[in-house]
Amino acid sequence: LLKSTDAGRTWTGIAGNLPSRGSVLAIAEDHVDPNLLFAGTEFGLHFTIDGGNKWQRLKSGLPTIAVKDLAIHRPMNDLVVGTFGRGMYVLDDYSALRGLKPEMLQKESQLFPIRDGLVYVPTRQYGGAGNAFQGSAFYTAENPPFGTAITYYLKDSIKTQKQLRREAEKAAEKKSAPPPAPTKDELRAEAEEEAPAILLDIIDAGGKVIRTLTGPATSGIQRVTWDLRAPAATVAAPKADGDDEGFRFQPRGPLVKPGTYSVALAKRVRGQVTPLGQTQQFQVALDAGATPSAAEGQEHFAFGAQVTKLQRAVAGTQEAANELASRLERIKRTLDQSPAVDAKWKDVVRKLEQKNRDILRALRGDTVLAQRNENVPPSIADRIGYAVGAQRAALQKPTQTQRDSYEIASQELREQLTKLRTLIEVELRPLERALDAAGAPWTPGRLPEWNGK
Repeated sequence: LLKSTDAGRTWTGIAGNLPSRGSVLAIAEDHVDPNLLFAGTEFGLHFTIDGGNKWQRLKSGLPTIAVKDLAIHRPMNDLVVGTFGRGMYVLDDYSALRGLKPEMLQKESQLFPIRDGLVYVPTRQYGGAGNAFQGSAFYTAENPPFGTAITYYLKDSIKTQKQLRREAEKAAEKKSAPPPAPTKDELRAEAEEEAPAILLDIIDAGGKVIRTLTGPATSGIQRVTWDLRAPAATVAAPKADGDDEGFRFQPRGPLVKPGTYSVALAKRVRGQVTPLGQTQQFQVALDAGATPSAAEGQEHFAFGAQVTKLQRAVAGTQEAANELASRLERIKRTLDQSPAVDAKWKDVVRKLEQKNRDILRALRGDTVLAQRNENVPPSIADRIGYAVGAQRAALQKPTQTQRDSYEIASQELREQLTKLRTLIEVELRPLERALDAAGAPWTPGRLPEWNGK
């Protein structure tokens, strides 16, 4: 690999530490920083930030294969990579490499400038994600993740206590020394340790943290994409053993309003958060063709925040009613095994159970009739689900039907929430006290009474 700065009269080798075997097959020069170069070789893709003195291989997601061609898509700062026999790859927005300096790599961390975000509603060209129902023979490539990419660098991986102990054991083994024996407290600390993570706080123009993202805590250049959304009304449940993660529903919050935002970098190690003292500011703008007017856009974002609050309340109420159903079922079985408890409580628990079923029917609908294809009235969850779904699928102001759905759901939720609160906090308490007084087996949802005797 040679370079000339005098129109070809003289040439200087800039191969540096590129692979000694095999040829350089393609080269591309950044259109902004002439010292940022990309080289395709027989053994993968490499880049340099100092004009060729030192090269670094780009390994993430790219196999060790001959890179035959390179092209830069200037408007988006994307690098298109053509390989021999392994297809084509795209490195989305490599502009973070443009500002990289050798001295930055000696710091503990570095947060790179962030490209402005664009708010719009992505379309599904084929009626679903990817190639939808077109079949495996129909080729389509993934788009970059929707949102704003946040790129950061870590000099060293953040290691767990177990990883540090194993490294110490390996070092001792090399020296033929006995490995350090962990204490009982150290073993407990290892087992209970929270995995280290990088935290990225999304901050609005008023200085309020509206979202916190987590990123890899491993060394090198890492990237996390913020989907330009506020927190969702609910959080996905932890992945259970045997679950297919690809089919788990991930709740989404509403899109944020256009404006100025910033990102602050921090690390969380053993549960302790330490700011890394770096922030980057960027803009979020509304796509010019996304909404008819700025006024409609403001109505849309205001309504989005409103329906998300109601959706959160509906989800919490339904979860509480489901938990109550489980508690009442356990109490019924406990009463059958507790002859010392007055028989009247068996009737009481069944009445409470029926009241809770009525509340759940109002919240989630008549599932018994719906399973038999009978027409059923819209539930509270149906109404708010419609309002949220319609709001997420467009950026126009809400329709009157959407507003009506919100108002009806809000009023009906107030009624059912009052009933459920009375059921849990007033009507259930005497039953549980009777169980305690009779020495019945413990049931979930309460702490047992114990005075030490």
